Amino acid sequence: MPIADSIDTAKPAGRVCENATPNDCCIELVSQPAEDNVVSRVNETLDLADAALQAASASELLAGASEQAAHNNQADAAYELTIMVPVFNERETLPKVLERIDEVMPPRTQVIVIDDGSTDGTSQWLQSLPKRTERTVICRRMNRGKGSAVRLAIRHSQGRVVAIQDADLEYDPIDLLKVVQPVLQGDADVVYGSRYLGEISDPSLLHRFGNWALTTLSNRLTGLKLTDMETCHKAFRGELIRSIPLRECRFGFEPEITAKVAVRGASVKEVATNYQCRSYDEGKKIGWRDGVSALACMWRYRSR
Repeated sequence: MPIADSIDTAKPAGRVCENATPNDCCIELVSQPAEDNVVSRVNETLDLADAALQAASASELLAGASEQAAHNNQADAAYELTIMVPVFNERETLPKVLERIDEVMPPRTQVIVIDDGSTDGTSQWLQSLPKRTERTVICRRMNRGKGSAVRLAIRHSQGRVVAIQDADLEYDPIDLLKVVQPVLQGDADVVYGSRYLGEISDPSLLHRFGNWALTTLSNRLTGLKLTDMETCHKAFRGELIRSIPLRECRFGFEPEITAKVAVRGASVKEVATNYQCRSYDEGKKIGWRDGVSALACMWRYRSR
């Protein structure tokens, strides 16, 4: 809109010069009586004061809303610790794992169990459990993989610290406490429970060699100095793990999360954890194909 038209439409206390072009801003002020000037200034002062009061009131409302939002966020983070338990066909061992979690974990611990399409009665048993505020049970109709189950659990997590516990009793939940502690104390953003820092209880040389090879390559690509990248026992600062977008559905979750916490510059520590290896006849699921997939994931998410 031309300036002259804009001024004319607003009808200010003045008139536009008759010879002004649309690009000129030539306003000839019309003199007003002194009384009118005084009244006008008083009215302007009152208007400014009223606007200031309204602004102050709005600021108070915004401050109140911010305080309420902060209070709500604190309420959402009502748990010190969230334990995620991905499950697939673990009807025999899952009850013992959940019982063990109840025995050893501190108060204000949220437990999220994700049944990933079990076909052995696990989901029916979970659905029969009495409801508890601090326990969330999610049952899927189809199996989508451990990584997918963990991703779903992360979305439901509310803990200041978020940790992973398998349901097969290869790892004792009491050892997870050692993994969680440095994160709870603020000494690390991420802690891995290494099966190879203490007494090694894995009898399979092939399995140990495969883990060593994958961990060594992961370290070369991420700059970390881990001894057990593939461990189940992992603990994360809740805000960190909830902020990381994850893609892998199966065991590729392990190299993916390792690479992505490295990219974030998170402080990563290791502590020793115990391990009772089980055989494939006893239900072990990871195989050589998962090793190949892990190699591809490490290259895909490499940080150097």
